[in-house]
Amino acid sequence: MPNLSATEPFLHPETEITNATFGAYVEIGRGARILNSHFDDYAYCDRYADIANTTVGRFSNIAAFTRIGPTDHPYSHAAQHHFLYRSSYYWPDTPDDAATFTARAARRTTLGADCWIGHGAIIKPEVTIGAGAVVASGAVVTKDVLPFHMVAGVPAQTLRPRFPEPIIGRLMALSWWDWGHDRLREALPDFRALKAEAFLEKYGG
Repeated sequence: MPNLSATEPFLHPETEITNATFGAYVEIGRGARILNSHFDDYAYCDRYADIANTTVGRFSNIAAFTRIGPTDHPYSHAAQHHFLYRSSYYWPDTPDDAATFTARAARRTTLGADCWIGHGAIIKPEVTIGAGAVVASGAVVTKDVLPFHMVAGVPAQTLRPRFPEPIIGRLMALSWWDWGHDRLREALPDFRALKAEAFLEKYGG
């Protein structure tokens, strides 16, 4: 079982990490590939997640075999193959096309606090997943998802909100995900025992 740290991410074996930063208590699952991304505090991904050019919010829950921020091929060109931009693989005297990689890195995907990305889901570049949202297993998300809403399907469509709009508004106002580590520990019994509305009544949201 991982011993999570406030200073270093817990990296399971076989991870590939390139140009990534991590907050406190972050866990990266076996075989995950993380590129040009930031994981904020308490966020984690499970096995073989592939995450590029993404800002991962606090407490984000990312299941196994997900693909977040996958890059596109240049389908408007005569050729789509990556010899166009990974040219050095084929011709040692030809540099890679830096502009392609710069443009890819600029197309950021954003995961809000405490969202849940289900097994095998795909979230396209430049999509924002709101706080508390749920993306169902196998969904392909091409558009922004509102906070505390649930989406499913290919392409993903909204199923329903998790809570009535007044409760969503109160949760957003409370923003428990911004609490400090000690306050979270103090409230842990209530996180476990209370439904959302009762939790809000107790904590003033």
